[in-house]
Amino acid sequence: MPVEEFVAGWISGALGLVLGYPFDTVKLLGFFKGMSFPIASIAVVNSVLFGVYSNTLLALTATSHQERRAQPPSYAHVFLAGCTGGFVQVYCLAPFDLIKVRLQNQTEPRARPGSPPPRYRGPVHCAVSICQEEGPRGLFRGAWALMLRDTPTLGIYFVTYEWLCRQSTPEGQNPSSASVLVAGGFAGIVSWAVATPLDVIKSRMQMAGLKHRVYRGVLDCMASSVRQEGLGVFFRGLTINSARAFPVNAVTFLSYEYLLRWWG
Repeated sequence: MPVEEFVAGWISGALGLVLGYPFDTVKLLGFFKGMSFPIASIAVVNSVLFGVYSNTLLALTATSHQERRAQPPSYAHVFLAGCTGGFVQVYCLAPFDLIKVRLQNQTEPRARPGSPPPRYRGPVHCAVSICQEEGPRGLFRGAWALMLRDTPTLGIYFVTYEWLCRQSTPEGQNPSSASVLVAGGFAGIVSWAVATPLDVIKSRMQMAGLKHRVYRGVLDCMASSVRQEGLGVFFRGLTINSARAFPVNAVTFLSYEYLLRWWG
């Protein structure tokens, strides 16, 4: 099994996160809050995603990454490989994502004398507290919504990227840096447009344990959210997600492609 795709995914994920983390936290508290933990975690998750995606394509088409421009895989194969990568990475992402959401959503009124300290002192304390209060399964709260969000969305993500690259690149050639940046950026926007409704539900289910609220499942959370806030709740955060998605995914794909070309 080629490992270059896993390493390239790890590095490109870290670079994308550094660029996009201020966008991710602006909807919550502050720039670069708790960034050291996500840099490590999202790099691992991105490594799994790109590694599984590329190796699934290798199994489906018997072509390496370097050979795929001359022998491009079908969009059905790209979609299936993307879905497979999305499904597998959920098992790595779920605990990291839960901890990130909990840390970002807690307030830190340290500037006011006499204010209570934050609930969680850091990612390790957050993980231990969740296990103690909600059991080990608590670390996977919202995982079903995460799986429903990421499995088809990442299939669409890679298909969009491949389609845009092929439209702007002569057959058999590698796409230019500009093509990769544009294709990666728009792939991110399209995927987040699809993912945002379930991202809202995922975040609510992840915060339910902290707020001592119990949802019976994804459908119950969706129904409860619609009753209380209307259908517009499903697109909350879409603007900031899209603003974040373009630069993050443009840089992610550019660094991924060039690392693989360099090693190839």
